[in-house]
Parts: sequence; C-alpha cells; structure tokens
Amino acid sequence: MAPYESDDAAGAARDEDARSGRRKAARYAVPVAVVGVAAATIGLVPALADSGDPDLPRISAQQLIEKMAKSDTQQLSGTVKINTDLGLPDLGGLENSLASGAAPGSGDGSSADPQSKLTELVSGSHTLRVAADGPDRQKLSLLERGAEYSLIHDGKDVWGYDSKSNEVYHSTAADSGQDHRAKPPATPEDFAGEALKSVDDTTSVTVDGTMRVAGRDAYKLLIKPKQSGSTVGAISIAVDAKTGTPLKFTLTPRSGGAAVLDAGFTQVSFAEPAASTFDFTPPKGAKVTEDQDGPKGRDHSHRGGDDFGKGGEDFGKGLDGATVIGKGWTSVATFDTGAGGGLPTGSQGGDLGGFLGSLGEQVSGKFGKGTVFSTRLVNALITDDGKVYAGAVTKDALVKAADTGK
Repeated sequence: MAPYESDDAAGAARDEDARSGRRKAARYAVPVAVVGVAAATIGLVPALADSGDPDLPRISAQQLIEKMAKSDTQQLSGTVKINTDLGLPDLGGLENSLASGAAPGSGDGSSADPQSKLTELVSGSHTLRVAADGPDRQKLSLLERGAEYSLIHDGKDVWGYDSKSNEVYHSTAADSGQDHRAKPPATPEDFAGEALKSVDDTTSVTVDGTMRVAGRDAYKLLIKPKQSGSTVGAISIAVDAKTGTPLKFTLTPRSGGAAVLDAGFTQVSFAEPAASTFDFTPPKGAKVTEDQDGPKGRDHSHRGGDDFGKGGEDFGKGLDGATVIGKGWTSVATFDTGAGGGLPTGSQGGDLGGFLGSLGEQVSGKFGKGTVFSTRLVNALITDDGKVYAGAVTKDALVKAADTGK
C-alpha cells in the first residue's frame, strides 16, 4: 500500500510552488527522523475502526507520524479543555509559584506576565481559546470565572492582558516568527511535539483505532515506554485524519487512575481567523509593564517539565550544569545545587523548609540520606549534600541512579 495520502496533502502538492519557503518548516522536527526507526519500534499493523468509531483508511504508525511531520496547518481557531492531575497537595497557589521559579509576589510585579500567569495550567481544569494565522500571529486566552487572561503575538509585539487586574504586559520579539512561543505548551499539538521527541528504541508506537474529536475524524496514536521504572503508562494522541494536526493528547500514569494530563479540542476550525482576532490596544487606565528583555531574553519559552518521558537531554537543558543518567524513558537529570544540608531550614527556609520536608519521604542509600518528593508523574530526590535527581521515574529508580550514577 502506498504511503497515506489525503486530499489536503494532494492539494498542498499542487500549491507548493505558490507557497513561501517558511511554510516548508516542519511542525515537528524530530518525527522526521523518527520515521526511520526500525519496524520493531514503530508498529506497522494498520488500525481498524471499532464499532461506532469512524471508518477510516488503514494507516500504520509510521505513516501516521509521517503525516503529522508533514502537516502544514498554519491557520486554526478553537476551544481547548485542559485537565491536569499531578496529585499535588493543595499548596494555596505555592505550586504555581514554584513552577515559575519564583516565590509568591516576585517577578516584574505584573499579573499579566505570561511566565507566571500561565503556570496556572499545571493543575486543575482550564478552558482556553486559541487562534493562529501563520508563525507571526497567535492568540491564547485563558478563560476564568468572570475574567480572562490573553496572550497575543502579532508580528514583533507580544501582549499579555489580565482583565481581572486590568494589567498589561508588553515585549518586543527580536526575531519575528523565530521566537513567538512566549508561552508554555497549551494545545494538543504542543504536547504531542514534545512527546514524540521521546520516541526511540525504548518506545512502542502503534495505531490504536480511530475516534471523533471536536466533530472531526481522527486516528489514535499510542506511545508506551518499553522500560520498567518509568512513571509514564501511555500517551495517546488523536490525530486529525485530514490535516495531520493533533486534536487531543492524553497522558496516563503507570500507576493507573485518571489521566495526569488531558488536553483536547472541544471545537476547532481550520479556516483563517479574522485579522481583528490579533489586534490589541491597552484598555484605558490599564497598568502597562514593558519588558525590555523580551520573551527570548527572559526564557519564557522554557519547557517547565513538559518533556514527560525522557528525564534526558531535553529535560536537562533547562537546568544549569545538569547531567543525564540512564537512557530513554528512565533517564534521570541530576545537578548539584552547591548547597549542602538538603532542604532549606531555619532562617534560610523559614516555615517553607519544614513544610516541604513534611511532604517528602526520607530515603537513604550509598549516596547518604535525602528526601524524595513524588507526584503522579515526575519525582525528585534531594540529597542531604545538595544534589538533585529528577525524572519521570519511580522512587526506586531515583535511589538507584543516586547510588550507581547510571
């Protein structure tokens, strides 16, 4: 059977000469290499529709990943529902501050700063409205009770607006079209791109039937770690049968229960959004904070731990001085804080050190003693001599990494 080809792919071929060079940039750089992985890794058995699911042409996992890699969706708009359940205790908002790398009240003082505002997505249920018109114009709106936060990229301008506080954040991207992702991943496509970076010979990839998402026919791509010791059970990606765009992303933990992360479109359109969608003028009386460094300078595009499976290269890139132990889904990022004595205590940590200590589990091994902090996905070991080991691995895998260095 010839590689999967859809009407939109054929149309794209006819229009190729008329398209600009930038549209040839792949939505996923890594999957282009992934398609060369041995058949033992990527399932080649075509999926058949179950009763009640859309009856789509047969496709293999390799062909489906190729379709995603070739997808050239430049324009879309829709509504995304995100549910996140890491199993974190109720820290009264502290978890969001920790995720943004700042204590409560720190930062530039603007509630419209996307680096801190969008870390709210790390827990609970949220509804987003998204729109895109090529690499130079995107909009993401976080809908809250009686309020809305919007992040707009229009050319070289990046605007954040918090309607609750009537505050505005503004920066100018140095390279329009090159650094426009002044936000953490929020759409199924964002999450799918990161997950596919973890596909290697430690991974099983198959097509697990078909489904309907936001009124559209889709194939289900199923990604599973082959290794024991990973906290990741499976990742399911619903891929639009026509465009190759991910419509839904679900990550379930090996421990079972509800998904750790479930992000999917409830409504989507691939028509060109109205140009006015990306217009923004600060409302009268709004406090405007200008960020001279811009999103790139302040690294707003950091992944913040969304490289789920691999505690490896991509996980470690955001950690200064980090090294990687192990391979694939059970790899662990480790770095030395340079501060012996484990968790901050006394005048150093105040009540925070004791509070965090109460959340962890004391462990010991050849490395000495330390504290393991666990979620349903990412676990971290902080040793008493100031070393940190972290990854989407079990407590036993962390202790082993600290003991053996591999």
